[in-house]
Amino acid sequence: MSNEKNTAAPAANAPSPNFLRAIVENDLAAGTHVREGLPPVITRFPPEPNGYLHIGHAKSICVNFGLARDYRGRCNLRFDDTNPAKEEQEYVDTIIDSVKWLGFSWEQEGQSHLYYASDYFERLYAMAEYLITAGYAYVDSQSADDIKKNRGNFGTPGTNSPFRDRSPEASLAMFRDMKAGKYKDGEHILRIKMAADSMASPNMTNRDPAIYRIRHAHHHRTGDAWCIYPMYDFTHPISDALENITHSVCTLEFQDHRPFYDWLLATLAEGGFFQQPLPHQYEFARLNLTYVVTSKRKLREMVDEGIVTGWDDPRMPTIVGLRRRGYTPESIQLFCERIGVSKADGWIDMSTLEGCLRDDLDPKAPRATAVLRPLKLIIDNFPEGESVECSSPVHPHFPERGMRVFPITRELWIERDDFMEVPTKGYFRYFPPIGDAPGSRVRLRHGYVTECTGFDKDADGNVTAVHVKYFEDSKSGTEGSNAYKVKGNIHWVSAATALEAEVRLYDRLFTEAQPDAGGRDWKPFLNPNALEVVTAYLEPGMSAAEPDQRFQFERHGYFVADRVDSAPGKPVFNRVTTLKDSFAK
Repeated sequence: MSNEKNTAAPAANAPSPNFLRAIVENDLAAGTHVREGLPPVITRFPPEPNGYLHIGHAKSICVNFGLARDYRGRCNLRFDDTNPAKEEQEYVDTIIDSVKWLGFSWEQEGQSHLYYASDYFERLYAMAEYLITAGYAYVDSQSADDIKKNRGNFGTPGTNSPFRDRSPEASLAMFRDMKAGKYKDGEHILRIKMAADSMASPNMTNRDPAIYRIRHAHHHRTGDAWCIYPMYDFTHPISDALENITHSVCTLEFQDHRPFYDWLLATLAEGGFFQQPLPHQYEFARLNLTYVVTSKRKLREMVDEGIVTGWDDPRMPTIVGLRRRGYTPESIQLFCERIGVSKADGWIDMSTLEGCLRDDLDPKAPRATAVLRPLKLIIDNFPEGESVECSSPVHPHFPERGMRVFPITRELWIERDDFMEVPTKGYFRYFPPIGDAPGSRVRLRHGYVTECTGFDKDADGNVTAVHVKYFEDSKSGTEGSNAYKVKGNIHWVSAATALEAEVRLYDRLFTEAQPDAGGRDWKPFLNPNALEVVTAYLEPGMSAAEPDQRFQFERHGYFVADRVDSAPGKPVFNRVTTLKDSFAK
């Protein structure tokens, strides 16, 4: 790849600038990472396979893969699979699927850049042995409680381990015995000493960080070949260097880890393991989104306690949950672009994500009619057994997409709130005759003008049906319709041909914007109305809806045919979002 090609500017439609893009562009201009046979920008997304990805991870995916895409580089997908007690192949599979679904690939020029930290176990071990022999690492035999106590805190320096001066020869022999399985879990640990006074460092991360622990656990890839496993802070920078990462982009909580990251790579480079230029870590603010929690522990708790139906429950902020809810990859990418990248923590309101979803779906989603809370409407003067064809655009702004056709019959379904026995001021839908005044006139959308003549009630006083008469010369699209001026205009479906379907009305999972703020108990803020299941009636053509197909149910919002529970001819619909932000109301 030539320098001219490598340093080309992003395309004209590149996203807006941010500090990460400025760093990349400066490096490109300076030729910082020009290396034979490698692109000058290599990023990576390094998830731990110990759970399902959530919306916060989506931001990191979009940032890392987006930088690589926009600067003609590449992004590796690397699994940090160094904790076998918590990792499963299930999580690997869903992470791979989620990244692909979001629209990104680690394939480039026929080569896969999918990696696992476990691929590097032998080399990581060799580097650990080097650090021991060079006097930078020692085997600590303190208990976990003693290590924690002697570490100190932000106001108190730590205390050196009594084993800190253990000789390199003794530490190396013990480390090899650790690898050979001669010790129990927690009996020893390998730690780094960056400097003589590291335990007094104001940066807690630098206080003799642990780099290897004993863990007799079966690994989903390496089986029982290892009983010692490298720690994240050791594995992460080395993996970056082995993969020739140029810009190691992570969230702000790793900012204090950067000095160790830099020290470790520089020390190993002195030992001949790496060459310059070395990767550099850059931090950006993580995504804090209102009305959700993104702690893996809390998400798992919701699943395990049955608060939700699973990781892909449409109320969950997991990528699989958002996908099943009906979110599109494009809407999530748009959201990540709009919120930008900064070094300052802050909160993004859920309405921003929902707005991106509406902006993406509005031009895409075909329209459909659905009655969610049905009430029978009887057109008394409409001939029984007959029907009249009505039509409406598939999309009002794209006539080339054609028309959808549905019948009007004597009995229809309308929304229950389209009738009021005693109307309030400004109510323009159905209400019965009052005194000498006739009932209201309402247009059945795409059909006829009708006039309310009465209604039926059951023994409990509930309205069970509304009676109207129609005006035969008032059909929409005919010349006679212009003679009728009415303020009410409602949607409907034919009772004879409507598709009866389960519709799930999803809302936000919590009633509080920051449900776990300050470490408080988040469960009291679960939204009892986060899911309502109704039996709805839809226009007949909706029986052909395919799983994952999205629609705008006119007046109600955007809906998707559930990808799990829909069956041929019998779709189940999830509300993706309302037509406008109505949560605060």
